Amino acid sequence: MRTSQAVLLATPPIVTGYGVFIQRLNISLREQDLAFPGLPNDLDGLRIAQLTDIHLSPFLSERELARAVDMANETRPHLAFVTGDLITAANDPLDDCLRQLARLRAEGGVFGCMGNHEIYAEAEDYVEQHGARLGLRFLRSHAEHLQFGRAAINLAGVDYQSSRKPYLVGADGLVAPGGFNILLSHNPDVFPVAARQGYNLTIAGHTHGGQVRVEILRQDLNIARFFTPYVDGLYRRGDAAIFVSRGIGTIGLPARIGAPPEVNLLRLCRG
Repeated sequence: MRTSQAVLLATPPIVTGYGVFIQRLNISLREQDLAFPGLPNDLDGLRIAQLTDIHLSPFLSERELARAVDMANETRPHLAFVTGDLITAANDPLDDCLRQLARLRAEGGVFGCMGNHEIYAEAEDYVEQHGARLGLRFLRSHAEHLQFGRAAINLAGVDYQSSRKPYLVGADGLVAPGGFNILLSHNPDVFPVAARQGYNLTIAGHTHGGQVRVEILRQDLNIARFFTPYVDGLYRRGDAAIFVSRGIGTIGLPARIGAPPEVNLLRLCRG
């Protein structure tokens, strides 16, 4: 928070105003191909829509979330993922958020994982139970077998992984040996552990892409890079990959500079 404030103070007021009033609300669709050697033919071209870090609150309206859901549905995804932080605080409109997310349409289902703000709001159980009634399956140290033609995806999800604890304890038991394994984790820092455990793809959020990113003296200044090397986009370790979305909402400061909000369309393809 203090780092973000310092960055904003070093930013010309006109740029700050653009981040608060324009770029913060300028949600766009970002497309990313994810290539994997030996990907089964029936998974080649599979489309995944991702929404994350919604933070439905006074700084992101239900109308703006509805627009993001419509954007995701327009991609006609095979799967839709919601990777945490639906709200910011306990008094935020969680039911409104879940109602909008229930409009997501994907032939293989809509799945999610919990973020740190679900913990702060003490809303994890409610999100899991009420989400299930609406057709949203939040995976909490649980895996689902999803069949696409003659190929299958083993989809696992975990609750927010705090940096104060070992990552992904027990998640190795959710891996399907020899299958294509996807992990939903709000915190992208788990990636090296996920890759070692056998997950082919990790899908995450949490960083907001830095939320406020400015270049000063050829340095990309944003708060997220002080905590994780996995800030924005696609990263690889060997044959494993992680995609980190910038998400939709904001936290701390109602501004986005250099990290515009996004809905993501991820496409699996053969490498």
